[in-house]
Amino acid sequence: MKLHNYFRSSASFRVRIALNLKGLDYEYIPVHIARGDHKTGPFSAISPDMLVPLLEDDGERFTQSMAIIEYLDEIQPEPSLLPHDPVGRAHVRAMAQSIACEIHPLNNLRVLKYLVRELKLDDDAKNTWYRHWVREGMLGFERQLAQRPASVYCWGDTPTLADCCLVPQIFNAQRFDCDLSGLPRTMAVYEACMQLDAFQRAQPSRCPDAET
Repeated sequence: MKLHNYFRSSASFRVRIALNLKGLDYEYIPVHIARGDHKTGPFSAISPDMLVPLLEDDGERFTQSMAIIEYLDEIQPEPSLLPHDPVGRAHVRAMAQSIACEIHPLNNLRVLKYLVRELKLDDDAKNTWYRHWVREGMLGFERQLAQRPASVYCWGDTPTLADCCLVPQIFNAQRFDCDLSGLPRTMAVYEACMQLDAFQRAQPSRCPDAET
C-alpha cells in the first residue's frame, strides 16, 4: 500500500489512524498541499480531484478518506471500525460525517486560502470564521454523544470510524485556539483515543514530512 498524504491534512490523519488500527503497513508518500504540490507534478496526474489522501493498493487508486477507511474495513475486517449491527453503523457514520461533511469542508485549507486571497479577509477574520464553524460543529457532536450511554470511545469500548474523524478535528481545533470548553464527552473520548499507540503514531508531528 502507498498513502499519498500531507502531515497537516486532517483527512490524511484519519486514514493514518485507520491503517494503524488495522495493523496495515504502507509507504508514506508526502504531498505538500500548502506549497501546491497537489496541483502539479506526478500527483496531479494520478489524483482526479487533486486532493489528499490517495491510497494505492493492488493496482487501484482510492480517494476520499471516508471511502478509503471503509475500503480498509472491508479488506481487513478486524478490528472492525464500524459496528456489526445496522443501527450502530448508521449512528457511527452520522458522527463521522458530522465532522467530515459538516465541519471540515468549511475549514479546508483551500477554503481558508480563498477567504484570504479572493475575499481579502485578514488573518483575524479568517480565524474567526474557522473557530465559529468548529465550535458549532463540535457542540453538535457533543449533543450526539450525550444521546448515547456513556462509553470509552464515540461508540462503545473500541475505536470506530467516528474516532478516526474526531481526533484530527480536535488537533486542528487546538492548532487554531478554538474554544473546546463545555464538551466533556467529546474531550473524554479524545483523551482515551490518544492513549492508544495507533493514534499517537498517526499524529502530524510523527510524520516524515512534519514541519514546526
